[in-house]
Amino acid sequence: MKKTIYSLSAILVFTFTGCMSSDDAPIIAAPIEDNVLSVSGEISESTTWTNNNIYVLNQKVVVSSGVVLTIQAGTIIKGTEGTGSLASALIIAKGGKLNAVGTSTSPIIFTSINDNIAIGQTAGTNLNETNSGLWGGLIVLGDAPCSFSGDVETLQIEGIPADDTFGLYGGNNATDNSGVYQYISIRHGGALIGEGNEINGLTLGGVGSGTVIENIEVVGNVDDGIEFFGGTVNASNLLVWAQGDDALDIDQAYSGTINNAVVVLGTNSDHAFEIDGPEGSATGSFSLTNVTIIGNQITEDGEYADYRSNAMGSTENIYAYGFKSSSDIELDNDGVATNYNNGLLSFGTWEIVVPTGVENASDVFVNKASTVTVTDFGSTATAISQGANTVGATTSLLNWTYANTKAGLGF
Repeated sequence: MKKTIYSLSAILVFTFTGCMSSDDAPIIAAPIEDNVLSVSGEISESTTWTNNNIYVLNQKVVVSSGVVLTIQAGTIIKGTEGTGSLASALIIAKGGKLNAVGTSTSPIIFTSINDNIAIGQTAGTNLNETNSGLWGGLIVLGDAPCSFSGDVETLQIEGIPADDTFGLYGGNNATDNSGVYQYISIRHGGALIGEGNEINGLTLGGVGSGTVIENIEVVGNVDDGIEFFGGTVNASNLLVWAQGDDALDIDQAYSGTINNAVVVLGTNSDHAFEIDGPEGSATGSFSLTNVTIIGNQITEDGEYADYRSNAMGSTENIYAYGFKSSSDIELDNDGVATNYNNGLLSFGTWEIVVPTGVENASDVFVNKASTVTVTDFGSTATAISQGANTVGATTSLLNWTYANTKAGLGF
């Protein structure tokens, strides 16, 4: 197939103007080039995207409540450039479903319009992990419980302007089903929608345990890699490489299990883990287990983990290496330190390749609470040499990823 050179001005010919309403329908335009289709607006009838086409997200594409979008293995989806209300994203609204089932050899790829990847390929040649913010991201919204300030039941997800009603998430159905997400690679996203507000690579808002999330990677996103806003969904076999903020971010009493994940920090990355707790009276407990986190020696950024604002849950079987002597694992305030003392926040085995200048693995664990002291914080951590770990991710399950190939991780 000939190489396609995309023109943003040509793409915008097919774009909706103004905010979407319930009467908006998707536009599947005449091909921009052979087998390249532009999509925008609301998907109001169940449909399938096939791997013999490239689909271009023109601003926000919304899968409405009661609608199922199916994406075939090997399908490539590209987002257009734009910020604010013009940012592109695929949004699975509360009550909608995405059935996106890729395979290890034919993953489903979300990337930028600027990526020269073509049908049948798993990678282009002109972008790398440092190319970020070129489109938005994938946002999934559900009806599962969250803990919000004021104990409201629903809230507007970050990354979607407040006047877009398809951005609501949260409810009371813990087993809510937003579809199946398997073998998906999300690259070069994180478009800015407002000052200090970017779209995450994969945003999960109030997503329920009936949803399947397995084998997902996020590469080169400006904001967080994957963020869990409440909900009960379980997620496994995750890889985040070179995100701009935090790799795995937990908020609003997320109560699922994250199992088998790899984080590879880039030059602009902040934390491997950022863990927040409930914002209202409803509580919940996360489980984060079997994770390998690889640090960054180049810049001042790059921490192991930050536990904040009343976080509740368990973190265990973590293998960490490649961090700087200034990197730490923090209890950030009195509330989270109190939860640690009361057993609401627990730490199992951590195996750490201690940086030069750090004497003990326990020295990496720092209590920054103002008035609450803690005991034995870091007592479950052991210093090891690189490659001598007995815990961490089963990395062979992630050898299909773009990051494994490009970063030379040797999975």
